[in-house]
Amino acid sequence: MTVKPAVQWSLPPDDIRLDADLILNGLTSAIIAIDDNLTILKLNTAAEHFFSSSAGNLMGRTLSEMLPSDSPLFVLIDQVREDNLAVSEYDVTIETPRIGRQFVNIHAAPMAEQPGVVVISLHSRSIAEKIDRQLSHRGAARSVSAMASMLAHEVKNPLSGIRGAAQLLEETVAEEDQNLTKLIRDEVDRICSLVDRMGMFSGDAPIKHDAVNIHQVLDHVLQISKNGFGRHTRFVTQFDPSLPPVRGDRDQLVQVFLNLVKNAVEAAPEDSAEITMETAYQHGVRFAAPGTDERVHLPLAISITDNGGGIPEDIKPHLFDPFVTSKPQGSGLGLALVAKIVGDHGGFIESESRESRTTFRIMLPMFVAQEAAR
Repeated sequence: MTVKPAVQWSLPPDDIRLDADLILNGLTSAIIAIDDNLTILKLNTAAEHFFSSSAGNLMGRTLSEMLPSDSPLFVLIDQVREDNLAVSEYDVTIETPRIGRQFVNIHAAPMAEQPGVVVISLHSRSIAEKIDRQLSHRGAARSVSAMASMLAHEVKNPLSGIRGAAQLLEETVAEEDQNLTKLIRDEVDRICSLVDRMGMFSGDAPIKHDAVNIHQVLDHVLQISKNGFGRHTRFVTQFDPSLPPVRGDRDQLVQVFLNLVKNAVEAAPEDSAEITMETAYQHGVRFAAPGTDERVHLPLAISITDNGGGIPEDIKPHLFDPFVTSKPQGSGLGLALVAKIVGDHGGFIESESRESRTTFRIMLPMFVAQEAAR
């Protein structure tokens, strides 16, 4: 009996190489593959533009020939090899005499099929974008400080009246509705606490470094939203239940996400508003700490996404500046306050907007037990 060989399905090797090259060269990010000795094994057209040199001149050369020895890219590569995990860093400065100074986001990952090989992706960011981001946070700090000093003494009197009315109402409503009056009292107490600590917005007072369950914060924000401005909104939650605690101040974080959710609801269409709240742990994500050379690990990502019409193009570059708003009756202070609080927590906030989808993403540090003992 003759045994037929098993059928093997494959593409011609030349076709495989051609497809891979077409895909790589179609990407706008610079892609480089290096070996154990930092020798360039493969690169795409964007990488040629990034290094201002041809593939023929770059292939076979080492990164150490083109970049200074203290380049942060080498630290990132060492971390990838040590942990055998993908790592990302944002707002990294790459500088050489040939290419000048470039601000990039870097993503690097080990190639499982080829031990020792690391694939690096460099996505350029303009210097204007970096400066705008820093100025936005500084402007937010100034606006919040001015607002705090002006309004603090005007807030507590009406709040005490609201709390007293809620207490009286609680005695007359049905038991199943008493959770709403309790919600009113809790919110009034939280706002009063914020007012009492208004001095912290001057930038002189440190924030709390408590271990905060971010899902409890988001659940509280959801309850407020569903019983108030978001009554007719569909809320979708995609939470990672294994997320570790956030380092920060619970009341301030409630303020941040309540503001973002309210903005999202107001931006969404009235008849089909949908808000998605998502949490995730992002391994290896690090950012440049403002004003220092330190790289901070911000693995906790919280996203608020709406299905509205998007942010107007003329506002995007100044989104976190004070008094900038697209709302007819808006003050333009909400996002400035959000940026200030997130910055005080050592975190970052970014936005991504296109037609029918806008996302605000906040990156925060996780709580480390040793901090509590300091």
